[in-house]
Amino acid sequence: MTRDLFLPRALEVAPSLLGARLAVTGDDGTVAIRITEVEAYHGVGTAGPYDGGSHARDRRTERNASMFGPPGHVYVYFSYGMHFAINLVCSPEGTAGGVLLRAGEVVAGTDLAAARRLRKRPGSAAPAEHLLARGPGNLAAALGIERGSHDGLDLFAPPFAFSPPTPGAIAPESIGQGPRVGVAGDAGGPAFPWRFWIAGDPTVSAFRPGRGAPR
Repeated sequence: MTRDLFLPRALEVAPSLLGARLAVTGDDGTVAIRITEVEAYHGVGTAGPYDGGSHARDRRTERNASMFGPPGHVYVYFSYGMHFAINLVCSPEGTAGGVLLRAGEVVAGTDLAAARRLRKRPGSAAPAEHLLARGPGNLAAALGIERGSHDGLDLFAPPFAFSPPTPGAIAPESIGQGPRVGVAGDAGGPAFPWRFWIAGDPTVSAFRPGRGAPR
């Protein structure tokens, strides 16, 4: 497996990541997920329609710099002052693009993933296993992702371990496609069916339309 998988546009890469396995190792242990839901985001220099939902829609900034970096690296951002989210960078260096990991099935380190989720909400009940990494904030929390620790790092080096899906493991007819979740304006509508998921998988998040500013 090479980073060549991430050289095309994010829209082309996104569905090929369904069923891939991503593990992240921290000081407290390792959690691994099987990716079940993703969204593609384009930016400056990427062929195709203007993506008003992307952090890199207009220019390179300190916040989105990793989206312009080498393919197969990681872009982490802090969303709405509440949680982190992780994207896998696509397209040649200098061309912005990324695939947001929206949901996954925890396949290793379940107890650690649950403990990390509970740290964010002390006193609450432990989430059901299928909810541990459902939604981008929960996924990042379960994996122990933080912007200061992981933004810009190479996906193909520790603390990450990435494995592609087994060829044919996800049949094309099992892949759902539709508008992105929570993206405002036209970029969140039917003209941008840039969300992909494994149909029928209980870890996949529910769709909700966007309101207010783009993600």
